[in-house]
Amino acid sequence: MRFVFPHSHAFRRGRVSVDDDQKAGPECLVEFGDGVTVIPEWQTIDDAIHLAIPAYRTAKGTQVTSRSWRLVQGRDGQWRSERIP
Repeated sequence: MRFVFPHSHAFRRGRVSVDDDQKAGPECLVEFGDGVTVIPEWQTIDDAIHLAIPAYRTAKGTQVTSRSWRLVQGRDGQWRSERIP
């Protein structure tokens, strides 16, 4: 499983590409638009994907704290992120 955010970080209602390789197991990557890649934890709950992204540093050096996101596929087929408190 691979998740690609087009920006250097995830944000509310931001787009995300979900590449499901159909392989069983928890292995996956999150790639950001600035080239940074991290290994998150994820699980499917109902029709959404819950993604726990660990703390990381953007390519420009900004520290981003760990956060959890709920990824939901809209009627238009696009995946979007919603922050989980």
